[in-house]
Parts: sequence; structure tokens; C-alpha cells
Amino acid sequence: MAYRVLVVDDSSFFCRRVKEILNQDSLLDVVGTARNGEQAIQMVQELKPDVVTMDVEMPVMDGITAVKRIMSVNPVPILMFSSLTHDGAQATLDALDAGALDFLPKKFEDIAANRKESISLLQSRVRALASKRSLVGRKSPLSTARSPGSTPRTQVFMRSSSMSVEPAATPSRSINKNTFERSSGKRYSVLAIGTSTGGPVALQKVLTNLPANFPHPIILVQHMPGSFTSAFAQRLNDACKIAVKEAENGDRLAAGCAYLAPGGKQMLVEGSSRDARLKIVEADSQDHLLFKPSVDLTFSALANTFGGDVLGIILTGMGSDGKEGSATLKKRGAKIWAQDENTSIVYGMPQAVTTANIAERNIAIDEIAASILTEMQVK
Repeated sequence: MAYRVLVVDDSSFFCRRVKEILNQDSLLDVVGTARNGEQAIQMVQELKPDVVTMDVEMPVMDGITAVKRIMSVNPVPILMFSSLTHDGAQATLDALDAGALDFLPKKFEDIAANRKESISLLQSRVRALASKRSLVGRKSPLSTARSPGSTPRTQVFMRSSSMSVEPAATPSRSINKNTFERSSGKRYSVLAIGTSTGGPVALQKVLTNLPANFPHPIILVQHMPGSFTSAFAQRLNDACKIAVKEAENGDRLAAGCAYLAPGGKQMLVEGSSRDARLKIVEADSQDHLLFKPSVDLTFSALANTFGGDVLGIILTGMGSDGKEGSATLKKRGAKIWAQDENTSIVYGMPQAVTTANIAERNIAIDEIAASILTEMQVK
């Protein structure tokens, strides 16, 4: 039976084209369209769709408000469409905080031109979200990370090798079959995480549970447009105990700081393990098959600088980016983990490293932070 889809957009052209594209997939059936958030709330109740595509900016009621209302009454997987602007990035992150599972940039030209790649991407994303209804309704860690009225922590980032960090309580280590009960005793110098579809929410769940005294630098590669990564890094920095920033060329890796690869560029690591620096480069026009940023490129660069002293984790994401880089790290002695299938929005990237026997374990997203702290012996 096909997944039931509700399309919500105030543009009649965009709404019609999305409907046409989704109906080309035999596993998808657009059962209705809405022109604003108010209509969307009513139609979700009436039509009981398996997934909703939602525009951010609409008259009468915007998409963010609609997501909040839908999640409070009839939780359903929601894919947001957002503009490639700073304001669009902020609004999209707000929608993810409200409960939306994923987003896609709103590109009228791709929809109008009937580009095969864009059509395939939209169809696959909608199918993926529709199959993950069990993950809907969980509160975003960014919406609970700080109490109302609290002042977000600010952090001054310098291109230096030292950083002061404040002590913080270690998160609860509830142990289940997916969680490490004790450390392997291995030595580490850096934590590296790669992700794509569903990654913003997954990263939030991991990073908001790491303490400020985390003893290693953290490398983050999230497939995301260049206009989004700065806003996402700031959002994480405000919510986390560790410091988070969008990576800049020349940044020296410091303990307790997470560096998010800028969208549309590649993030490499150079120097020695004791004085490692980030090198941010424009994506080569000939690497059109690579993601920008690419988990493979960054993980391979980490292997050259840190050898096997890396804990690499592949979270939810479509495709197989990270498989080759993880294999390179593992050959040098690094440990590789992957998010489990049940909690992944898309199991593509974690599955790639798992079926290739690169990942040592598959771990539920809610248990990854505790497993990291146990394995890295963070008190």
C-alpha cells in the first residue's frame, strides 16, 4: 500500500509540481494539498497522512506554527521546504525544534526543470520519512536544553591551541544492550561524527549530552547547504555545554570544542596530532560526485593526522558517504560506530559501514552520548 502524503504550500505551482512528482512514485499517493498552515492542521486530522511536506513561509499560518500544532494533536513525519537564506536556515531549525524530521532546500528551478536527480531526492526523502512514523513526537533536545529565560552561553573562539572549559555534570548512563558498559581502554585524541538526512536532530541528541569538560576536539560533518551551517553551529553552541562553531580555515583543534564543516566546502586536517589545524577549501569542480562537505574526505584526513586515535561515528543519512573514510580510519586502528536502524531516519550511511564490517557496533541514538563518555573514560 502506498504512503499517504499531504502537500502544504501557498504556491499553486510548487504545490502542483510536488504532487505530480510524488505521484510518479508507486509507493507514494498525494491525498491532499493545503495552501496554509491552518488548512494543513485540519487536513491532517481528516486525511490521516503518513507524511507531510510543509512550506515555511505561508499566509494565515506559517509552517513553524503549523508543525507545533500538528505535533501536539496528530504527530506525523514532516519534511520542511526552506529557502537558501540565513532567515530560511533559522526558520528551518525552528521547525526541526518543533518536531519536523527533515528539510530540503526549496528550489523552484529544479522542480520546474524536471531534473531527475531532484525528483529522485524528493521521492526518496518522503518515502524515508513516511516509514519512520515511530520516531515522530519526540521532543527536540534544543527545545529543552535551556530553561526558559536562561541566558545562552557565549564562547569566544580563537585560533589557538588552548581553551578554558567549565565543569559540567555527566549525563545519566542508562545501560542497555546497545551501550558500552565499560571502556575498551583505547587511547583517543579526537571524536569525529558524520551524518546527513536526519542529522541535525541526531547531532543535537548526542552533543547536548556531552559535558563542558569533554577532553577532546570534535569534528562534525553534516550534509547541509552553506547558508545553513553557520546558523546551525550557533544554535548548537547555545544549547550545548561544549563549545560549537562553524569551522574556519586555520582553526587549531581544542578540547571541548566541536567544529562543524561549512556547507559547500571541504574540511581537511593538517599538521601533527599535537598541533592539528583545519584546512577549509573550496570544493573542486571535478569532485562533483562528492558531497560538500564530504565525510569521506574529512575522515581520511583525520587518519593521516591522528592515525588510529579516533572514535568515528556515522549517524543517520542517505547514501554511503563516510564508508571509505571510515575504512581508512579503521585500517589505522580507529574505532567506528554507527547509529542503529531503528532510530535512524535513513539507515543508508550507517548501513554502509555496518554491512562492510567497518562499524564495530550499531547504537541507538539516545545511547550514543553515554557510550562515547564510557569509551573515552570521561568522568
